[in-house]
Order: sequence, then C-alpha cells, then structure tokens
Amino acid sequence: MYSLLRHPFRLLRQKNIHTWAGPWLRHAIRTAATEAARRATGHQSLRHLCFCFCDHFEPEWAGAGPAVGEARVAAWQRGYPRAFSSFRDADGRPPQHSFFFPGEEYRPAYLERLTELCARGFGEVELHLHHHADTAEALRNKILRFLDQLGSHGHFSRAEGRLRYAFIHGNWALCNAHRDGTSCGVDEELELLFDTGCYADFTFPSAPHPTQPRVVNQIYWPIGDLRRARCYEWAERATVGIRHEDRILLVQGPLALIFRSGRLLPRIEAAAITAANPPTPERIRCWVRQGICIEDRPEWIFVKVHTHGAPEAQAQALLGPPLQQMHQFLHRHYNDGVRWVLHYVTARELYNIACAAMDGHEGDPASFRDYLLPPPPVRGTGEADPPTASPTPG
Repeated sequence: MYSLLRHPFRLLRQKNIHTWAGPWLRHAIRTAATEAARRATGHQSLRHLCFCFCDHFEPEWAGAGPAVGEARVAAWQRGYPRAFSSFRDADGRPPQHSFFFPGEEYRPAYLERLTELCARGFGEVELHLHHHADTAEALRNKILRFLDQLGSHGHFSRAEGRLRYAFIHGNWALCNAHRDGTSCGVDEELELLFDTGCYADFTFPSAPHPTQPRVVNQIYWPIGDLRRARCYEWAERATVGIRHEDRILLVQGPLALIFRSGRLLPRIEAAAITAANPPTPERIRCWVRQGICIEDRPEWIFVKVHTHGAPEAQAQALLGPPLQQMHQFLHRHYNDGVRWVLHYVTARELYNIACAAMDGHEGDPASFRDYLLPPPPVRGTGEADPPTASPTPG
C-alpha cells in the first residue's frame, strides 16, 4: 500500500510538478476569486483576448539538410495563407504567426520565403537560438551576427537607432538554466540580451522540463542579480503604473494542471500545440482561464501558445483542420463583441500592448499594437491578403 501511495508522488517529481504546483495553485485561487467577485457584483465589462502564436521554427530540425529545410519553409509559405486567410479578428487581421527563427540555421533561401509571407501580413520573424558552452563575449558576437543576417531581410523592429527583437532560448536553457550547464553556458544571459536590443523573452512555460520557473502565468520583470543563473526565478509582476526600461520583460504562456475524472494524476497543460496534442475547446478555455494579464488591467487577457512547426508532421496538423477548428472556436466564443473581443497579435505587438497597459492606457488594446516598437520594415504598410471566404468560418 505504501508503494502505491508513494508512486504518484514519484511521478510528480519526475515531471517536476513539485517546483511550480504551489505557485500555480495560489494563482488559480486568486484568479478564480477575482472572477467570482466580478460576477457577484454584476461587473460584466467587455474583455479583450490578445492571442499570440509563437513558433520555435527550425527548418533543419533532426539534422535535415538545406533541401529538406527549404521544402519545410515552402510548405508554410504556401500553406499559411491558404489555411487562414479567411479568418479575421475584430480588427480585420488574419491569424498572426511569430516565427522565432534559429540564427544558427540561417540560409538566405529560408528567409526569402518567410519574408514574402510576413510582407503579406501574416506574421513577423524574431530570434531563436541554440548554443552550448558559450562565453558572454562569444554569445554576444553570435547574436549580433544573427541579427544582422536576419535583419538584412527587413525583419526586427527598429527603434533608438538599433534592431529590437524578441527571444526564445533553444532547449529551454535561458540563463544557463540546466543544472549541468548544457545548452547555454552564460549565467548573465538576460543582461546580455537586453544590451543587444532584446525587449522580451518568450521562452516559458517549459514544463515538464526542469528549467520551468517557479513563477507561472505571469508577464513579469526579472529582479535581483541579473548575472545569476536562472535569475528568471525572481519576479516582479508587471503592473499598471510601473514599467522598467533597464531590463527585458518575460512573457509566459499559460500553464496549469488539469484533473480528469477517473485519473489520480493531473495532466500538465503548457500551451504546446503539436500534431499529437492539438488545440481542443477544453484546452482553449483552460488557456483563457489562467487570466494572464497586467496587474490592475484584468480586462486585457494574453494567451501565448507555442509549437515547433517546421517538421512535416507538425506542419501538416498546424496548417490543416486542427488549427482551423481552433480559430473557429476562438471566433465563436471570444469574439462576440459583447463579452469578448479577439485580437491576433505578434510577439512584438503583445509587448507593445502590455507596455501600454503598464503606462495606464485602457480601452481597445488594438490601438497600441505599435505603441513603443514600430513594425519591422518588411511589414511596411501592406495589408494581409483579402479573405477568401466568410471572416468567421464555421
């Protein structure tokens, strides 16, 4: 009997749930209490859902060569407009895709295809990076080189005379997060990212990986010693009236435990969309229910989901019915104009809207898509392809 009782707890530790379950539970209770109070007072004000899709987009995943890599990018170049042009948010914009492109896989042919897709209004390119056993100097040189290469295609925002970018760390190893020091090597990575023009990190959640922070379901500022490994563990929640200008912002996607009938152990919901784990109505509701927002601006809800979309099996699902059904559900339940308004946003736009909230702005978050950081040159002033069918299919 003792071993039967002990077994579930051993599994929980293997999934590293013990490191963040307590903070998640406190967050869930707090969010539920806020929602209950809102309903009890009859305060049913309009809420805005800012939906951001971040892709760890790796054309050469699993050691693929250039021919396979270019075919993978071409599938997205052709397939994305075909799959999603008919969907429009409340602002008339199609689903936006933030391609976090790995600098170490740079090839002009890949970027030419992504540039064409972004120029048509379907998303933006940001920086993804896998690196190992680096020094701060070596990492700085890599980042600047990759920014120059990707930026030469018109990507990244320009502000204050330099490139500004969002970041996702490969292998979840932000700030030398792995206990054995692999997949990074630079404790002071957050400080270095800021110095090279990074405005926000979008790496987390990483559960069930051991790099998952204790901080969950927040948009926050790292505090304390920014030269310390895993310094993202110490947080100051982003709040109306306070905006730091000397560090990057950390933007988390939803993370939760879902308890199912007849199952002793919960399932981890970390907002990862894959062919094997497509978005379902239950998952979408869970994402929204986490209530990720800027403190004191709860009517602006941010949902950031992520994927590794380049491999063929993933692309087939992400450019097909599962994602179309997700957008149909979002339109039916979060874009009625009475309770909810839906906004598709890129990573840059999410950051701008969050900063506008911190600066005390309210009303329609779509007004603040370009609040601090302008669109990258590749976006220009062009509009996305016109809808090919009804703006709210299904």
